[in-house]
Amino acid sequence: MKQRIAPIRLLILDVDGVLTDGRIVFDSNGIESKFFNVKDGHGIKLLQRAGIAVAIISGRESQVVANRAVELGIDHVYQKSLDKMAPYQDVLAKTGFTDHQVAFMGDDIIDLPILRRVGFAAAPADAVADIFPYVHFVAKNGGGWGAVREVCDLILKEQSAWEPVTARYFLL
Repeated sequence: MKQRIAPIRLLILDVDGVLTDGRIVFDSNGIESKFFNVKDGHGIKLLQRAGIAVAIISGRESQVVANRAVELGIDHVYQKSLDKMAPYQDVLAKTGFTDHQVAFMGDDIIDLPILRRVGFAAAPADAVADIFPYVHFVAKNGGGWGAVREVCDLILKEQSAWEPVTARYFLL
C-alpha cells in the first residue's frame, strides 16, 4: 500500500455515490439537492494543506457540485463526462502528473477506465461489486458517509503527512 500511495500528488473523485450517497433529490420546483459529508470535505482540505491536489470528474452536471467545488477550493472540475477518460487526460495535461501519481475514487463501472490506470484506486463500501477487483482499497464507509475521508486520511498517513497537517488540532 505504501508503495502505491507514496507518489500520489492528485486525488480525483467521482461525485454521485462517492462524495454523496448517490441520491439525487428534486423539490417540487425541480431544484436539485445533494448531501455532502463535512468530514469528507475536511479530509479534502487536509490533503490540500499537504500539497495534494484534488479534482472532480462526474458523469452528471449539477450547480450543487460546482458550488461545493468552489467551497472546497477544487479547481479542476469536470461535469457531464460520460466518457471520463477525456477529462482525466485533460487534468493530467494541466497538472503534469502521470498515472502513478494519481489516486481515483469511483463507485460504478463508468469509473473502470480510470480505476484501471491510476496508481491508487479506491471505492466506497457500497460501490457496485463489479469494480472491486480493480481497486486497491475499499473504504469501510459508503459514499457520502465518510468514504472519501478514509482515503484522504490513508494517503496522509502513508505519506507521513498526517501529523504535520493535523498538529494544530492536537495542541494542548
